[in-house]
Formats: sequence, C-alpha cells, structure tokens
Amino acid sequence: MRKLPDLASELKQTHKLDGSPEFNDSHELTNSPELIMSKETETPISADERHALHMSGNRSAKHDSAHLHVTGKALYIDDRPEMANQLHAGFGLSTEAHAEIISINFDEVWNTPGVVAVITAEDIPGHKDIGPVFPGDMLLAEGRVDYIGQPIFAVAATSHKAAKRAARKAVIEYRALEAILGIDQAMEQNSFVRPDHTMKKGDARQAISHADHQLSGQMSNGGQEHFYLEGQIASVIPQEDGQLHVYTSSQHPSEVQKLVAEVIGVPLSKVVADVRRMGGGFGGKETQAAAPACIAALLAVKTGRPVKFRVDRQQDMVSTGKRHPFRHRYNVGFDQEGMLEGVDIELAGDAGHSPDLTDAIVDRAMFHSDNAYYLNNATVIGHRCRTNTASNTAFRGFGGPQGMLVIERIMDDIARSTGLDPLEVRKRNLYGITERNTTHYHQRVEHNVLHDVIGKLEESSDYWQRREAISTFNQQSPVLKKGLALTPVKFGISFTAKHLNQAGALVHVYTDGSIQINHGGTEMGQGLYTKVAQIVANEFGVSLELVQVTSTRTDKVPNTSPTAASSGSDLNGKAAQDACQKIRDRLIEFAVEHYGVSDQEVSFHDNEVHLGERQMPFEGFIQAAYLNRISLSSSGFYSTPEIHYDRETASGRPFYYFACGASVSEVTVDTLTGEYKVDRVDILHDVGHSLNPAIDQGQIEGGFIQGMGWMTTEELVWDDSGRLLSNNPATYKIPTIEDIPPVFNVELFQQANPKHTIYHSKAVGEPPFMLGMSVWCAIRDAVSSLADYQVNPQIDVPATPERVLTAVTSIKNAVL
Repeated sequence: MRKLPDLASELKQTHKLDGSPEFNDSHELTNSPELIMSKETETPISADERHALHMSGNRSAKHDSAHLHVTGKALYIDDRPEMANQLHAGFGLSTEAHAEIISINFDEVWNTPGVVAVITAEDIPGHKDIGPVFPGDMLLAEGRVDYIGQPIFAVAATSHKAAKRAARKAVIEYRALEAILGIDQAMEQNSFVRPDHTMKKGDARQAISHADHQLSGQMSNGGQEHFYLEGQIASVIPQEDGQLHVYTSSQHPSEVQKLVAEVIGVPLSKVVADVRRMGGGFGGKETQAAAPACIAALLAVKTGRPVKFRVDRQQDMVSTGKRHPFRHRYNVGFDQEGMLEGVDIELAGDAGHSPDLTDAIVDRAMFHSDNAYYLNNATVIGHRCRTNTASNTAFRGFGGPQGMLVIERIMDDIARSTGLDPLEVRKRNLYGITERNTTHYHQRVEHNVLHDVIGKLEESSDYWQRREAISTFNQQSPVLKKGLALTPVKFGISFTAKHLNQAGALVHVYTDGSIQINHGGTEMGQGLYTKVAQIVANEFGVSLELVQVTSTRTDKVPNTSPTAASSGSDLNGKAAQDACQKIRDRLIEFAVEHYGVSDQEVSFHDNEVHLGERQMPFEGFIQAAYLNRISLSSSGFYSTPEIHYDRETASGRPFYYFACGASVSEVTVDTLTGEYKVDRVDILHDVGHSLNPAIDQGQIEGGFIQGMGWMTTEELVWDDSGRLLSNNPATYKIPTIEDIPPVFNVELFQQANPKHTIYHSKAVGEPPFMLGMSVWCAIRDAVSSLADYQVNPQIDVPATPERVLTAVTSIKNAVL
C-alpha cells in the first residue's frame, strides 16, 4: 500500500497522458497552455486561469486539523466544557415496528434521581414534523409508532446516565398493527412514500426482443451503517431575547437552524447553528442530525438551561437510517460481440417509514444505472418503497452505487454468456467521444476521459498478463480460486435538486495581513477547510499559515446548502474565490490611484504586492489600504451554471460534469468455506487539476475501502419483528486495517477539468466509493471459474462468506 509521504517523490515523475499535466520539483504545473487544455475544449483555458493553475500548484498541504486530531486537541461538541446548570437529554424509543400508542405512564421516569423535564409531542409548540423535503418525519411519535427505535418522548436530567436510565422506565401500552418489513412485501402491497419515476430512451422492449441474445435477472443489495466515529450530538444554549445557539454535528447547519426555529416557533434569525467539525458524516448527518438538535432545543426552552444530547452508539444505530437497500430486476438484449442493444431496469429502494431524501436518492440511482456505458434503448423505473423501519437516508454516493451495481452485473453476465473477457465487454460498451455519448436522461457526456483512464490502468496493472496467470492458477488449484475485475466509475457532480447548487462565503483581511474565511461548507474530516484555505491563500498570494477558516455558522453565511453531493469544494471554493476577488479588485483600484501604476502592474504573490518595479510586504500594503479607508471584507457567492432537469420529460442536464475512475481488484476465494481475501488493488482516479493531491489520495483510499466494506462485510440484520440485531460494533463489521489489500496502488489521473470549476479541479468525495465494486465483481469472477466461466454466480451484496459459499455450492451442484 502506498503511503502518503511517498506522494511528493512520485509527483516529481512525469505524468503525461493526452494532455495530463507535468509536475516539477516544486509540485507546480508547468506554465504551458497546451498541457492544461482539454483535447475536446473548443477554446483554450485563459491566461488568468493558467496563472491560477500555476499558482495553486497541486500542493499537498496537510489537513488543517491534523495536528489537533493526533494530539487529541481537536474540539468536538462532547469536548466542550460543561456550562453551569447544564442538562443532558435522552429519549424513549418504540419497541414495536408498527402500533398504536394506547397509553404512556411516566411515573417511574419522574421518580428517577436527576430528572428535570419530560416532553412528548404534545409539548412541541411549533412544527411536529421535521421532514427535510416531504412530510413524514415526526420529531416525537404521536398516537402511532412506525418502526422499532422511533423516539416517543425525551427526558432532561442532570447527567447523561440519569437521562438514559430514566428514559428506559416509561411504561408504554401498544396495540400492534401489521408491519411491512421488506421491499418485496412493500411492492406487493403498493406501499410507497413517493410516486414512481421513469426515464426512457428509445424503445427498450423492442430492442431486447429483436436482439440476438437476451438475459434477465434479479439481485439485491443491503443497506450500510454510516458508523461515523462521533455519534449524533447537539448542544443548545438559550440566550437573551429568546435566542438559541445550537452546536450541532451536522452536514447541513441551515437545515438545523430552520427546523429548530420551526419546532420552537420562532423566526430563523433567533437561532444560530454552529459547526466547527464532525467526527465523520458520510451522509448520515445531512438530515438525521436535526432531531437531536430539535429535542435539545425544546428541553432548553422548557427548562431555561443549556441542554446537551449525545446519542449512544447502539441507540444511534437503532433509531437512525442507513444506506437504502435496493432490489434490482433487469432484462437486456445484446449481440454476440457483447454490445448492448436494449436495457430494461427496475429499481426498488427501501425508504423506511418516511420519505426523508428517498426521492432524490432513487432518482440518482436511476441516473447512474448506466454507470460508464452507452444505453441506446433504455427504460429505467424507480420505486420508493415504504417499510416499517428507520427512515433510510443519504450515504456517500447517494444512490449512485446502488444504480451502478445493476449494469456492472449485466456487463459480467454478458461476458460469460458470450465467452468474452468482462473487460472487453465493458470497453466495447463505454460511452463514445463524439458519438454514442447521450445518456438515458438525455444529457450529453462531454470531455469523456473513460477510455484514457481505463487504457492507462489496464496497462499499468498488467491486467491481461494477470488474467492469463489467474486462469492457469485456477486450473491447477482445486480449492482456492482467484478472481480479477476491472470496473469503471462515471459519477455525476451536482445536487440533483437545482436550488442546492449554491454557496456563500465571507472573507475578512485584517490589518496585520492575516485573513479569516467563513463559508457554508462543513468539515467532517474530508479536508474541505484546508482546500478552501489554500484557495484564499492563492488568491492573495500569501502563505497558507496566514489564513484561518472559522466554524461554519448560520449568522455569518446564511442559507447554506448541505456539504454533500461531492460539491463542497466546487461550491464553497468558488464562493470564497468570489469574495477574495472582490477585495482584490478594490485593492488593485487603490494601488492604481495611490501608487500611480497601471492595474496590469499590480500582482500578489510570495507574501508581497508587486507594484510595477516596487514590492511591498502584503501586511504593509494592507495597512496602507486600511488607512485609506478601503474595505477589507466581502461576501462571496457562487451558483453552478447550466444544470437543469425536467421530471415531466425525464430529460435535462442534472450534472455539471462527470468525475471518472477505474479500479482493478484481485481476490482469492476459499471454495470450501466461502472466505476470501483481497490480494491487490490498482486505482486510477480522475481528479481534474487536484487542489491537494495528498488529501485527494486519502479520499480515494478511504472511499474505496468503505465501498469495499459495503460490498463484502457490512451486513445489516433484522429479526422477524423488525428489530435491528446488528446494532453495535460487535455485530456489525466495518473494514479494519487488516482488510486493506497488501498491494494497494493509487494514482491520480490529472487532466484539468474543462468546465470552469475552482482551478479546474474535480470532486473527489463520493466517486471513489464506487470503485469498490471491482471487489464484488472479482469475487463473482473467482466463483465463476468453477464452471469455466460459463455460469453467472448469484451473489447479492454484501458478498458475505455465507453468500459466497452458497453460490459455490450452487455452481458445484450444477456442474455435477
């Protein structure tokens, strides 16, 4: 496995492929226009953009909080000093999946030492439903419960233990109702949270029926627990005049602000949501962080005292939603060369008991059901199933991984049906450059780098030599079987809800030359603060040490979008740049008037301001500007251009651009036990012009391992009553350091993004997650070798050893 410290030496090597940049010893792009102009771009990148690319220089700056993380000094909400008279919250949870509440007796709750307040839905003065988009998420259940683990009441006590102990003592009488506990049951009973949606291109049914070959199949994927290191938590401090300061571990501070205000019944201006950092989020804190904040706020208002609500790990896992489980069905038609002629795909996502973000998540699964492949004739329908489980929610990839699974399975199944290698089938069906480049939702795939990425990885990973060696090994090894798979990723970047594609920032330049930046993005460990600080430093030509990024606060930058959809750097980086450029324009105008130079003679770099033949320290120039009453503060704003989608016609441009990548995974499967190990992984991932190669590589490595976990070990298990059994770290297994492949090669495909993103970079948060699909495909490849690659193994996700062994047994029985 490559270590991050090796990155500096590796970047000194030349990386040049169809316009990729070259690196010199200072990690900066050469200032050559042809190296940073896409081969498909009609006009070259401007001189100013070339200068910005040159100045930003692919610097691998360390994470701004790295020294705080490793020394234990990073401040999280639970680390904040307790305030005088602070209370702690706990909640009582439903023990029934679907039932009417007949009565609740709180006598023993009140008799518990330390209890100060108890609230139910009746005590909520404002909105009781905190559904983020559509109604259905009751803050506290009223009259009926819809899943095991649903909050019914909340307690405030003098300690966390007292609140937790008291919440268990309520006596609740239920009358059980029929519960729907799976996708199949929901489909049979027409139980949905939102209407179906269909995307259509050409005539899939006719194309399939006229194709030389047809295939059909069904599979499912399970959910995935977010397993953030810091659980759901909020701390609310009541202030004068009915104001509330909310410290929240949320990816969406403005939504927390809005919902707290609506639940309490006050204007949004009375509530400040404050996020310095999260100990992980992965989508699980986009909507689900609101409930603890709202409950803490209700108790704070009721008692007039500060209230902290820290949800224990087991309660967190039981009461909050996961990645959506899906059931997939497909029919495809293809020719003997493995070329797709028609595709009919049905996706059914398990929403849980309420809509939450399911509509957009199933939409994105539908958008990504093509992954990297051209679908000439396609029909894709998506169902939003309602079940009596916790409401499933955003998770890294936001439905994209579930959609991609289907087409990757189809590629493998076609290969085994035609006798072709799966890589050949994939390459033949890739989107084209100038033709065969329109998606099933009628967006043109521009600036397609898939062929370059796959071609380079195919060569650097020695795919064909290894394929031959693996075939020989499998023929000689009766028990252990090896598998190999190369899978691509094409992931659309933008929120599919158009209004969310906006961001704001606030920049202050102080008289000592130091700079403070505040923006709407949140830091959950992914390095967003570091990247934005680098952008600000670059815009003023100063050292990174002079830039301080402060907590995301709704009283500094209002109406923020969630930090999600891989758009954190794209949106907030551009907003920060806008604010910097406004200040810089004022400073240039001042320099022209005060120092008698032309605006072309003014430049900012190396901690100096260059004024023709004269240089001044940045600090001295800022002091001169201040004394001449030049404003040194500005807000900034950015909205993503060009994007739109019409649900009526199921067509448009929902994504500003696509981020691509590819991975090769090699596995060894023990056919006697179903156990397996990942031997080697090679990744080449498209990052545009990377803002920070070290951070991007860390995101790629972490995303792949998390994706691999979803594909293999992370299994959610419920009993027949709807109770989550895998509700703690002992029964739910995420990958550990022992699961990292012993050979783990990660390379960045750096070719400047032709779209006008910040310094022509590309998003890197979510797309690498889907690279983990190559592990699942490699496992199926190994099992298929038992039948000389003539049979398609039925292995649902996650591919646990039990499922692998079942597939092995099935194939052995069929062969015999």
